[in-house]
Amino acid sequence: MAFHFWLLLASGLVLAMGLLHPWVKRAPFTPAMLYLLAGVALGPWGFDVARINPLQNPDWLHHAAEVAVIVSLFTVGLKLRLKPLDARLRPALCLAFLSMLITVGLVASVAVFWLDWTWGAAVLLGAIVAPTDPVLASDVQLQNPHDRDQVRLTLTAEAGLNDGTAFPFVLLGLALLHGEPLGAWAWRWWSLDVAWAVSAGVAIGWILGYAVGLLLLRLTSREEQALAYGEYLVLGVIGVAYALAVLAHAYGFLSVFAAGMALRAVERRASPDERVRVKAFVASGSFGGIDQALAADPRTAPGYLASVLLHTNEQLDHLLEVTLVLVVGLTLASAGIAWEMLWFAPLLFLFIRPVAVMPLLLLRRFSRFQFGSVAWFGIRGIGSVYYLFYAVAEGLPPELEQKLVSMTLTLVAVSIVMHGVSVSPWLAFQQGKIREAGG
Repeated sequence: MAFHFWLLLASGLVLAMGLLHPWVKRAPFTPAMLYLLAGVALGPWGFDVARINPLQNPDWLHHAAEVAVIVSLFTVGLKLRLKPLDARLRPALCLAFLSMLITVGLVASVAVFWLDWTWGAAVLLGAIVAPTDPVLASDVQLQNPHDRDQVRLTLTAEAGLNDGTAFPFVLLGLALLHGEPLGAWAWRWWSLDVAWAVSAGVAIGWILGYAVGLLLLRLTSREEQALAYGEYLVLGVIGVAYALAVLAHAYGFLSVFAAGMALRAVERRASPDERVRVKAFVASGSFGGIDQALAADPRTAPGYLASVLLHTNEQLDHLLEVTLVLVVGLTLASAGIAWEMLWFAPLLFLFIRPVAVMPLLLLRRFSRFQFGSVAWFGIRGIGSVYYLFYAVAEGLPPELEQKLVSMTLTLVAVSIVMHGVSVSPWLAFQQGKIREAGG
């Protein structure tokens, strides 16, 4: 397919979404559902003007999903204006580690005992479908860095963390499949793929993000025009943090997320009490140029810088979402619908996910409505697509490869639809709860 055709396709969809945005915002579905429908309509099941065979194009699908996830994770890190050890992050940490383990274990058990898969293939499937998505969950994530809604905060931080904490299980599944030695009690996996890769990834991202944040503040304090170039410098942090972590055999996703949190930590320490002016500026959406008054005032410059960076990343995040969900829709015909998902998807969303998040009840921070919200909105999306094609790139038996591609893409499509139609009722109910509490 010609490049200009793809350019017309993507640009036309973005233009249409821009023009229809006010209507879509009030509609009982999410933009992602429209992107998915557009992809299906343009593929072999619709007008048949474009086709993508995921098994013939695994490399670029792998890297496209990779870019989308790291940009989104950096955005999520910038949204979290909290200390790393803040008690409000404990539920997300519980979900990212303990609930991740439970989810992988339950999915793997279903695959072994109901689908008759080997344990290696089953663990790999569990790792691919376990992480929640930072790209498609924007409607239920933090609306701004000062949003303190417990459900939104938990879902946002969980999505930022578990795209990294799923990686050890992907590697474990691949090792079991390929018969690689794990050592006694899998010590090699625990020491290298868990302890080292997680801690090194977080450390690399945090150190880099914090250092660049301090540098930007110093440059801005000396010359306010430096802020105009700060965006480019910090956007480079995404690539550098990710690449350094990968070269160190650590997890780049955790590194990028930590870099975003570290940049926000610099801003939080530099302007702990400054909220009103920057918050009002962000709400106005006036990012056409550098506001000299905000950039020159030492009280507002840190918050203003962070706001500009967050806005830039959110726009890039949205463009990547359009592209990747459109691609998912286009690939469904070639991948084939996995009819197992007629029972597996409800099992994952209605049983496995709620069971996996039950440890939250021990923290005693959630009402029944809040717990139900966290249990339901475990959206699967681009993170699962990335891990799928990462595994394909590592080499899989052809039959398993076809099954994983079909099941994962079908699950992502089902998640986009099921969770998409429930967002508006959930938001309306949540607003009603807030009004009742205020009244």
